Amino acid sequence: MTEPKKDAVDAIIDQWHAVRPDLETAPMAVFGRIYRIARAMGDEMERAYARFGISRGEFDVVATLRRSGAPYTLSPRQLSATLMLTTGGMTGRLDKLEKAGLLSRTPDPHDRRGLQVTITDRGLALIDEAVAAGLEVQRAALTGLEDEEVAVLTGLLRKLLAGV
Repeated sequence: MTEPKKDAVDAIIDQWHAVRPDLETAPMAVFGRIYRIARAMGDEMERAYARFGISRGEFDVVATLRRSGAPYTLSPRQLSATLMLTTGGMTGRLDKLEKAGLLSRTPDPHDRRGLQVTITDRGLALIDEAVAAGLEVQRAALTGLEDEEVAVLTGLLRKLLAGV
């Protein structure tokens, strides 16, 4: 396996070594790349979902309903908790998605003050296409890695995430 050429993070680390050789920059090497990857992939995913008329945040709402299984219904509170959003932030997304015909809000039969959010047939069809398109973007980003490398990277990132 050949080492990839030096990147922008290497340049930053080299600059720090020149002015502060006492610094241990290994964390910067890891998190600088994670940040840059997340940002680049976030932009790519935004473009992939835009083809379906939704943003990444809106994708997350509809995908959460889809992943919940039939009847694809959750309360706004459950959605907010799953997506770590304020109720105000969630309301804006729900308004836009309902206007687009991708979900509906109905009174909760078990709680007079509550609502239920349900994915529509149109939303179901859209999210199934959008998730496949998003996975294709992610798959393309991994083409420079062997299957074994992807497995190792997955395990290492899982371990890192558990520690933060």
